[in-house]
Parts: sequence; structure tokens; C-alpha cells
Amino acid sequence: MGEMNQPPPPPVAVPPPMVMQPIMHPPVGTGAVFPPHEQFHHLAYCVHSNPSWVQVAALAFLHYLVMLGSTVMLASTIVPAMGGTPGDKARVIQSFLFMSGINTLLQTLVGTRLPTVMNASFAFVVPVLSIAKDFEQNNYASSHQRFTHTMRATQGALIVASILNMILGFSTIWGAFARKFSPVIMTPVVCVVGLGLFALGFPQVGKCVEIGLPMLILAVVVQQYVPYYFHHYHERITFLFERYSLLLCIGIVWAFAAILTAAGAYNHVSLKTQQHCRTDKSYLISSAPWIKIPYPFQWGTPIFTAGHSFGMMGAVLVSAFESTGAHFATARLAGATPPPASVLSRSVGLQGIGMFLEGIFGAPAGSSVSVENIGLLGLTKVGSRRVIQISTGFMIFFSIFGKFGAFFASIPLPIFAAIFCILFGIVAAVGVSYMQFVNKNSMRNIYIIGLSLFLGISVPQYFHEYTASASTGPARTNAGWFNDIINTVFASGPTVSLIVASILDNTLEFRGYENDRGLPWFMPFLHRRKGYSDPRNDEFYSFPIRVHDVIPSRFL
Repeated sequence: MGEMNQPPPPPVAVPPPMVMQPIMHPPVGTGAVFPPHEQFHHLAYCVHSNPSWVQVAALAFLHYLVMLGSTVMLASTIVPAMGGTPGDKARVIQSFLFMSGINTLLQTLVGTRLPTVMNASFAFVVPVLSIAKDFEQNNYASSHQRFTHTMRATQGALIVASILNMILGFSTIWGAFARKFSPVIMTPVVCVVGLGLFALGFPQVGKCVEIGLPMLILAVVVQQYVPYYFHHYHERITFLFERYSLLLCIGIVWAFAAILTAAGAYNHVSLKTQQHCRTDKSYLISSAPWIKIPYPFQWGTPIFTAGHSFGMMGAVLVSAFESTGAHFATARLAGATPPPASVLSRSVGLQGIGMFLEGIFGAPAGSSVSVENIGLLGLTKVGSRRVIQISTGFMIFFSIFGKFGAFFASIPLPIFAAIFCILFGIVAAVGVSYMQFVNKNSMRNIYIIGLSLFLGISVPQYFHEYTASASTGPARTNAGWFNDIINTVFASGPTVSLIVASILDNTLEFRGYENDRGLPWFMPFLHRRKGYSDPRNDEFYSFPIRVHDVIPSRFL
């Protein structure tokens, strides 16, 4: 009984069952420490800030040298096909340089006001070669006479075709088209502006690899690695290497090529190898005049033909497409806001005026924005407008004093091609930077960017390969002018990419996806209406003098 009255033993504490705690992963994007930035933070000078005059002069001369390479390449392509001699080629280069200086001044003063160099465009190769082929079978007393006749026909076609850009620009039609742009569109377009010129890069380096490859390697090492590893020793030295290394590299490799030429390294090679490697095979110095000022109708009275004029319109239109994409790349690398639609419109109209002048002064091809000079803005981190304006002085000076200009134009083309590998790559990468303003996880955006980027490279490659194998483009109807338009338009990567991206972005699920497309950020830059546009636009794109009382604001 006593045992029954004892209190029960205390309960034994049972540990709670083991519960597996889930592993806590950090939220997606936690490590993202680089938010979108409208402007690059490592630019030393933007559009309206200027380095010292000594730096301006050195950089301006470098811009002249860089654009000179593509000028010589273009002249070397079209002048022999037109029946021209080395002397004719030298005078064509002088005309190109002279008009590049004039058109660059026009664009930097009253065009986009961006630091863009206007240079002869490869978009005009197809219609110019088509005109040359039409006169190939005619009986002429000499090849020079055929060249002169072809030049006159090319001038007439360029004069008439330039009116198209004037209409598109000054009627604000181009501005209305530009208001449909978005970062989704500009990403592939700017990429292809750089990538579409890959044929001028390593394929040209490989034509004289013992010169081109050392130039490419030396430029990368001296410009990138030397300043990084030696900045502790002397800050001034590293600054010079970072900004002016291309001048040093060009001088070293050019001297190396001259030594190889003088030593007889190319005495027993093919003529084609000699033309690319030797420093004395271009005959530009011996055939260029000491002093010659390009003047209107220097080749004779222009010949106006309807078929040639319509065919040239394809190239004129392509130059507008390519320049539009190039302006967005320039704005990024020069520290400016994206160009407003009205600025793009007036730029295209002014580009038409420039082509009209080029036709009058005897340049056989129209101009567009020089892509290599855009890349140079990023490489030197100097986007100053003044540098580009001073560079026009070098263009005009060396176009008048032909012997001096021919001296620099005799630099072997693989040296320029090695530089293009770097500069075109910079421009292509700038296009990638536009993706930061869109939803990168949207399959809609990925689809549009991927398709337009691929077609912008693949379609022109098909046209180039077809032309190389068949000596004519895929368009082969009885209407030669129609063939020239089609073969020119679809041989341009930026044009194809801009057309495809614009159609898809403005028709494929375009309503309700404004944020994904980056429009809330992008649209204030494209418009210039008060209360809606970004106030910084006037900082970069307003005219140097007050002209608003003379020209209606919708044209500005």
C-alpha cells in the first residue's frame, strides 16, 4: 500500500525529432555589384571636354592615320577595276581625304555634333564596280580614258542619289523611323557595325602575316600590359603608352617592313605578296603630285544615267543605316546621351549634302561614319569633339600636298588591318553594353537580339561569297539598277540587322513589354519635346550658335 502512495517518477525528457533545415542560398543577383550605367566611367575626356593642345594635335594625327587605312583599301579596290593607274589612285585618295575633312567638319559643327569621322564607305563598292563593268567592253584609246569616263558616270549617279538622303533627313522621315528604336534594337545593330567589318581585319593581316601579326601583338602588349605592369615606376611614361602607343607601334612595324623590303626579303615572292608586304610597291609617292587642290568636276562633266543613279541609291540608303548605328556607338564611347531622333534625321540630311559635294568634287564613293575612328575613341579614352575637328586639318592638308599624304598612305595595309582587329572589336563590344538596359532574362529579347545579330552577319556573308564565286551578286534580273540595290542593301550587316530587329521588336509582343524593352530609359533621349526629353540632350547636341529663331525646332 505504501508503494502505491508514492508519487510517479518524473517524465523522461524526450529530445524533439531531428528536422532537416533547408540550405539557404543567397538570392539570385546578390553578387551583382555593377548596376547599369548610362555613361562609361573611365573616359578621360567626353564630347565637350578637351585635353591640352599638344595632346589634341597628337590624337588628331592618330585619327587621321587610322582613317587613312580604309581610304587606301577602298581606293585599291575600285580604281584598278575602273581602269585607273597608280597616279589616278593617288588623286582619288586625295579627293577622298579632302571630302572626308569637309564632311567631318559639317557633322561635328551642325550634324550630330558627335566626334565622328566621315570617311569613304565600302557600301559603294557594288554600284561603282557595276558602273565600271558597264564601260568595260567599250573601245577607249587608253585605260585612263575609260577611267575618266567611268568616274564621270559615277559622279553623276552619286549627285542624283544623294538627294534621297536629303529627303529622308530634312523631311524628318528618318527621325520618325528612329523613334521606333529601343535598346533591344541597338544591341545587335551596334554589334554588327563592328563585327560586320571582320573581312578588313585578320583576313588582311594574313596576307602579310610577318608584318600584320607582330603589329597586332605589339599593339596589345604596349597599349594594355605595359601601362598596367609599369604604372608604379613612372606615371607619365605609362600615360604616354596608354594613349599614344599606336603611333609608336605603327612606326616600329613600318620600319621593320622597310628593313625587310630593303634586305630583299620580297624579291622572289609573288606579285600579290609584294603588293601587301613591300613598302615601295604602291607607287603612291612617285605618282602623287606635290600640290593639287581638288576642285569641282576635276574629271570632267558628270554623266547622268537613270539606271546608274537608281543603283547608287542602294548604297546611299545603306550609308544612312550604317551611320545611324555608328552614331549610337560614338555616343557611348564619347560620354554622350543616345542621339535624339531629330539629331539622327538632320545628320542623314546633312550626309546627303556631303555626298552631293563628293559627287561635285570627284570622289567616286559617298561617305559614312568611320567605324575604326569610333573604336579609337574607346582605346584612347578621349571622346573630345575638338580632337576630331583638328584631325580634319590633317585630312585637308595631306589631300592638297599629295607627296606628304602619299608617304603615310604607303604604309602596308596589314599594319592597318591589325589595328582594325582591335578597334572593330571595341565597337562590337559597345553594342553588347546596350543589353544592360533591357531584361536579359526575357526570351523575347534573346530571340530578337540573337536572330538579328546572326542574320546581320550571315546574310551579308552569303552575298559576299556568291559575288566572289560568280562575279555578280545573287540578284540577277534584267534590271541592273534593281540588282545593285538588292546586292548592296543585303551585303551590309548593320542594314540587315537594323531591318530585322526593328520589325521584330515593334511587332512581336511589343505592347505591355515596355520595361523589358528598356523603353522607359531610352525614350527620353530620343525625343526633344520639353517636359519629356532628357535635359542633357542639349548639352551634347545643341548648335554652337543660336539658330532656333531661323530653323523650326522640329528640324533640330
